Amino acid sequence: MTTESPRWYKSSHSNNGGNCIEIATNLAVAIGTVPVRDSKAPQGPELTFPVSSWTSFVTGVKGRGQSAM
Repeated sequence: MTTESPRWYKSSHSNNGGNCIEIATNLAVAIGTVPVRDSKAPQGPELTFPVSSWTSFVTGVKGRGQSAM
């Protein structure tokens, strides 16, 4: 078990009036998960995804952005 705390950040592209999520990728190696939370409610609930699921999601989003051009 790790004692490392999540280091939250949001994308530098998140300039949409506050409708953002924050992720803590620093836990991916230590515990194999990527926590996600609403940036407007940092004390609220977190969703936790396995690294493989998060990687698939990001790959899909990036691919979708490429095909929309």
